[in-house]
Amino acid sequence: MDKIIIEVYIPAISQTLDVFIPQDLRLSEIEGLMIAAVTEVSGGFFTSSQDTVICDKTTGTVLDVNMSARELGLSNGSMLMLI
Repeated sequence: MDKIIIEVYIPAISQTLDVFIPQDLRLSEIEGLMIAAVTEVSGGFFTSSQDTVICDKTTGTVLDVNMSARELGLSNGSMLMLI
């Protein structure tokens, strides 16, 4: 399984994390893994809700969770936000 490293900024805790993600996994599954990791790293300060989304950090475009990282064109160094 091919993996890429992306940068994820979490405004709620003012932190940026580098995360390895599989390119062929759907973003909805990746989002769940990210939320679990961020919740743990933040000591429970960050909690998700039904409104939690992943978006492009530069454009603010909300990414389609039904597509894979590869289909979305994500690559090493892509910058995202988890809000």
